[in-house]
Amino acid sequence: MQLFFIDESGTIPPRDKIGNVNHFTLGGIVIPEDLWHEIDKALAFLKNNFQINGEIKWRYFSPQKPRSQPNSLSHLNAVKKEELRSAIYKLIVKFKSVRLICAVVDIQKGYKLRYVHCENDLYWYAYKQMTERFQYYLQDLSRTVGSKINGIIVCDHRQPKDDYQLRTLHQKLLTGSEKHFSTYQNLIEGVFIAPSHLSVGIQFADMVAGAVYRKFVKDDSRFFDLIKGSFRKDQTGNIDGYGLVKWPKS
Repeated sequence: MQLFFIDESGTIPPRDKIGNVNHFTLGGIVIPEDLWHEIDKALAFLKNNFQINGEIKWRYFSPQKPRSQPNSLSHLNAVKKEELRSAIYKLIVKFKSVRLICAVVDIQKGYKLRYVHCENDLYWYAYKQMTERFQYYLQDLSRTVGSKINGIIVCDHRQPKDDYQLRTLHQKLLTGSEKHFSTYQNLIEGVFIAPSHLSVGIQFADMVAGAVYRKFVKDDSRFFDLIKGSFRKDQTGNIDGYGLVKWPKS
């Protein structure tokens, strides 16, 4: 069993309030079930070393604004935050069977498509790109090991109405009730939605999404380069279209 955790980085604005917001990213990390406990313990060890009580989120690494609400990393200075962030990415690449699948969405181009009308549509089509690659990964893995490998998907929760719509659309993926949908023969159950502070996998996905966002939106590849080797890739080592999807394509 493979567990696919997904979280987003960046804000998806309504069509009439795009402004200068051009991109958002969905970050995904695939963790084999037999590795989950080991990764959980490794993250707990890091938190203990840095005296962190609570969840780790990408945005907590930013400088603390005056009078802002304290978070689980507020007690760390800039140097310690960088040490922690690098340690998290080194932990991801340490496990060779962990894979990353991410989507970078061009918001301006996305809203020009006739079938995209709102923020949820942008999220949904990015999510669809991610789940298709996860299904392909499960198929490839099944061929490699000689037996069927199944997977489940866990997403960070958003607003209740957004979560309900995602569950409904995800079910359409599984049943193949829409045209142009892939066949999801290796996925089990509907999408599971969990608050990030209760999910180790979602916290890792958030850090992956942040690294991808930083590269493609801020032109800073420092953190992306640390985890690039863990992205799903083809036989030549290419990650574009395999572990890293840019949408829309044109």
